[in-house]
Amino acid sequence: MIRTIGLIELNSIAKGIESADAMLKAAEVNLILSNSICPGKYIVLISGDVGAVKSAVDAGRDVGKQYIVDELVLPSVHPQLINAINGVTQVGEVNAIGVMEFFSIATAIVAADSAAKAAQVNLIEIRLGFAIGGKSFVTLSGDVSAVNEAVEAGSMRGKDNGMLISKVVIPSPRKELFEKLL
Repeated sequence: MIRTIGLIELNSIAKGIESADAMLKAAEVNLILSNSICPGKYIVLISGDVGAVKSAVDAGRDVGKQYIVDELVLPSVHPQLINAINGVTQVGEVNAIGVMEFFSIATAIVAADSAAKAAQVNLIEIRLGFAIGGKSFVTLSGDVSAVNEAVEAGSMRGKDNGMLISKVVIPSPRKELFEKLL
């Protein structure tokens, strides 16, 4: 089970690839994602022990320098987080859908983790900047009150750092809408 993740988001693809290499050489970590995203940004997502992830992110930051857009080291990640990043969450009955939209990939991940820890919800997906202009969004489901609580907790992360674009809670979504989210 993945317990700690680290991420670096850069506005240079070349520096992103170089940073990924430095991160993997700096410590014993696992590479989860290393991809270009819109609009010409690059993300590197790793996992491992807390100390190794911190060392790897430090190494990536040293290489990426002025090209770093955002970063994170997130220990004790919620068990649903990685499945939501990979878009493989299994979701049953839905009473409400929550959506949080951000300018930053790292903020979406931290917000999703906070939301899942704040209330009894299911993370559906954390969309990480692919084909959406470099923005990111989190979708989650659950009872209306739990979704409201989770969206408030998660969106506070984006409010605090100025990366929140919008948030919504949709009670009793139509089945067709929900099916398109999966």
